[in-house]
Amino acid sequence: MEPDSGMSDEAYQDEILTHVSRTFALTIPQLPAGLSTAVTSAYLLCRIADTIEDEPALSAADTYIFLERFTAVVKGTEDAERLASDVVPRLSDRTLPAERDLVANMHRVIRVVGRFDERQRAAIRRCIEVMSRGMHQFQRTASLRGLARSTDMDAYCYYVAGIVGETLTELFCAYSPAIMRHHAALYELAPSFGQGLQMTNILKDVWEDRSRGACWLPQEVFGRHGVDLAQLSPERSDARFHAGMMELIGVAHRHLRNALAFTLLIPGEETGIRLFCLWALGLAALTLRKIQTTPGFTTGAQVKVSRSAVMMTRSLTNLAVRNDRMLQQLFERAARGLPLADGPVPMKPVMMRVPVPGGDEIGAPTRVGGSLQ
Repeated sequence: MEPDSGMSDEAYQDEILTHVSRTFALTIPQLPAGLSTAVTSAYLLCRIADTIEDEPALSAADTYIFLERFTAVVKGTEDAERLASDVVPRLSDRTLPAERDLVANMHRVIRVVGRFDERQRAAIRRCIEVMSRGMHQFQRTASLRGLARSTDMDAYCYYVAGIVGETLTELFCAYSPAIMRHHAALYELAPSFGQGLQMTNILKDVWEDRSRGACWLPQEVFGRHGVDLAQLSPERSDARFHAGMMELIGVAHRHLRNALAFTLLIPGEETGIRLFCLWALGLAALTLRKIQTTPGFTTGAQVKVSRSAVMMTRSLTNLAVRNDRMLQQLFERAARGLPLADGPVPMKPVMMRVPVPGGDEIGAPTRVGGSLQ
């Protein structure tokens, strides 16, 4: 899109959001006005990091340098327009025009963030730093062999989605004193909320990811079923592969139950925040059902939830949004027949520290004394 020179930075954010995300362009507007701007900014900054990471024309070393500089931009120690002028000419045709536009206009998003309070800014800074470092480490070592262990998958999901759940928790709590009273419980469930949604995407997009040379499935799981992920292809998937997928569906299902618990901690009068969470949660459960009942699928489009199912999910959750019991019943209906992992699933990944070039490490910071560290 060509930005209107007379458009405010907030209006630019709202406009570009519709071009870079279909899902969040639907869910973010459900949020109250005092919150939607902050969540939009956080999403767009994550999208910029993802665009830099995904650019195939950049070497791993250049990608790392640009992500480090982008983290500095978000922290306020580097100029956004200078970074954009260095990155944009390096973007190939594989980067969508809207994503290129967003990178070129990152300074507008940064200006919006600069008007937030310190708690909001701290949450967003932490999100971009943890996501950029962790995401790059996993992308740098991505291969068709998959990840070695389930704990590696947990860590990957944390760095690309669990940290987003924690950031949303901080933004929700900064917005509402009533939500803040549930901070500890929300923060505990937040990574699981993110992992349930991310695992659903990983399972749905398994073949598209492989076409790009990456596999985010754990060999530990599929090896138990006699599957070598390095040799996997759509034509060679069979009942053994589906058995491994069913095992991971059970784990994702357990995370989605945690996501429902997360959502129900939001006071019922905050209908917009609940709907923001519920629409994503309901569609994830329905997607898992499609994956379960379509064992031979070869593209994500084959297990995509239908438009009518999307509309039904929105309508039913809109009606039940204040009623916890009805929402629980709706979830049971959406998740009917799904396998369910035994016992609790990890709320935090075991692997919390990621090595980066130069020998340093970054971890997902823990909370000390109730403040972001």
